[in-house]
Amino acid sequence: MPKPLDGVKVLDMTRVLAGPYCTMMLGDMGADVVKIERPEAGDDTRGYGPPFVNGESAYFMSINRSKRSLTLNLKHPEALKTLQRLIETADVLVENFRPGTMESFGFGYETVQQLNPRLIFCSISGFGHTGPKSDLPGYDLIIQGEGGVASLTGDPNGPPYKVGSSQADIVAGMMAFQGILLALLARNQSGCGQKIDLSMLDCQVAMLTYQAGIYFATGQSPTRMGNQHPTITPYETYRCQDGYINVACGNDGMWRAICKAAGHDSWANDERFRTNAERVQNRRALSSLMEPVMLEKTTQEWIELLLAAGLPCGKIQSVGEICEDPQIIARDMVVTVEHPKAGAVRVTGVPVKLSDTPGAVTLPPPLLGEHTAQVLTEWLQMSAAAVDRLQQAGAL
Repeated sequence: MPKPLDGVKVLDMTRVLAGPYCTMMLGDMGADVVKIERPEAGDDTRGYGPPFVNGESAYFMSINRSKRSLTLNLKHPEALKTLQRLIETADVLVENFRPGTMESFGFGYETVQQLNPRLIFCSISGFGHTGPKSDLPGYDLIIQGEGGVASLTGDPNGPPYKVGSSQADIVAGMMAFQGILLALLARNQSGCGQKIDLSMLDCQVAMLTYQAGIYFATGQSPTRMGNQHPTITPYETYRCQDGYINVACGNDGMWRAICKAAGHDSWANDERFRTNAERVQNRRALSSLMEPVMLEKTTQEWIELLLAAGLPCGKIQSVGEICEDPQIIARDMVVTVEHPKAGAVRVTGVPVKLSDTPGAVTLPPPLLGEHTAQVLTEWLQMSAAAVDRLQQAGAL
């Protein structure tokens, strides 16, 4: 079936996570994504590990499917000429170098706009291209801290923590993907490309939502609350006999249902707990009642009891458990691809399920430079002899 981005040529000059996550999503939706990599070394994440599968990094393979790899030595003048020709034929260029790096190659936005007025130029950076911190390097760990998320994560009496997955990178990749789609829609109307200045820090601030709202309303910064919610309770993690579950009580009707399911109807009539606002004010007293009761049953017993009462709840699953979960398998969120070196490799699937033009994992993660000759032949109509000359000159 056709995919939404069939025919869109993407020049991927990204590495590590935020940029590659964005271009992976573009590739899954049908774009022809060509990943530009350094000869011999490639993307930094090719060396991230262990684990490795037959020498291939599991990290790299998790975010670089649905792409082709082309190596260019950007210190070589012939490679820069080749890059220019690729830029002239591309629809989208995505890069996540520090601000100023593309200019040092001779391909800042003003230059590429002249070369290809229809090009969408997406630049992902830690702090953006304007402002006093724009020249600082930005990695996920740094941005989670700078962006306030780490101050909200962890035990109230312990140190701040980053989120377990690299969410600053991943959210930036998602936002960049959205920005590119918007720019493609705008180009359909104007005929012109544009620049997308995507800051990882901006994305973290956008994610603060109600936490920022609390600060705006009170002048006080919210602090770490573990797995508790600042404005709703009970909405947290509870320990059971054999593990942990999450319980999400979104309104007062749910609260009364929880009390009935737990066999403690009297809690619902307690003046300290009748409304959500009262429960939030008396959070400690409520926890002192609920926590020992939750320890009386197993996770499965509580889940069956609460779900029967129509209450949102769920087990705390490990990564291994969720990757084997029948719901995830049924939704095609684990996909097997055949890698030329690593063999059968499992990767996560495509989360956006389109009914008529669905995306799909189309290519396994590429070997370094695997498609160099193929791309130069297809995109630039370069002859095999011309490719060989570039190879011999050290440009590829």
